[in-house]
Amino acid sequence: MIVSYKHRFIFAAIPKTGTHSVRHGLREHMGPDDIEQARLFVEKKFPIPELARLGHGHISLAEVRPFLGEEMFSDYLKFAFVRNPFDRFVSYCAFATSREGTFARDPQRVMRHFLFVAPPHQHIIFRPQHLFLTDRDGTLLADMLGKVEEMQQSYDAICARIGIASTPLDHANRSQRGAYRDYYNQELIDGVAKIYARDLDLFGYEY
Repeated sequence: MIVSYKHRFIFAAIPKTGTHSVRHGLREHMGPDDIEQARLFVEKKFPIPELARLGHGHISLAEVRPFLGEEMFSDYLKFAFVRNPFDRFVSYCAFATSREGTFARDPQRVMRHFLFVAPPHQHIIFRPQHLFLTDRDGTLLADMLGKVEEMQQSYDAICARIGIASTPLDHANRSQRGAYRDYYNQELIDGVAKIYARDLDLFGYEY
C-alpha cells in the first residue's frame, strides 16, 4: 500500500495484480512525507505499528481507514488494480509452487489441491480481491479500479485523475506459464467460480 499526502491518494496493492509494476511507477512521484508498506523487492513499513507488524504490503482499505481518519479517507482517491479470478488463480498456483516446479509438471493436480484438498484461505495471496477493497458490509471503498487486462490504459487514467505524469509500466514478478484457459476443465472452473464468486460479480469478470 502507498498513502500519498502529496498527491492525496491511497493505493491498495492486491496480490497478483501487477502491484510491483504500479508501485515502481508511483514511487517516482512520492513526496518526502508519503508512506509505503512493501516486502518483495524492497522492504518498507508504515510508521503505524499495528499495520507494520502485518509483515506484508497488501493492506486492505478497511484496515488502513481507522488510522487515517474519516476526513482523509473520504477525501483521498482510493484505487487498486483487479484481475480476472480465473487468471489470477492460475498465477497463484504457479507462484506458490515455483520452487518445486509442480505446477509446470501437473498444473491441474496443483489446482485441484488448492481448490478442493487444502484451500489456503489464510494465505494473503489466495485471498479474494474484494476483501482488500470492501468494508464489513461488503460496500466497495475504492473510488477507481484499474484492470490488469488493460494495465497501461488503466494506469494512464489513474495518473490523469491523480494529476501525475504516466510512464510505461514494467513487468516485475511475472509468472512463467501459458494462457489461463489452457489449464481448466469444468470441475476447476466451478471450483474457482465458487471461491471467488464475489470477485466475479463485483468486478464484472467471467471465465
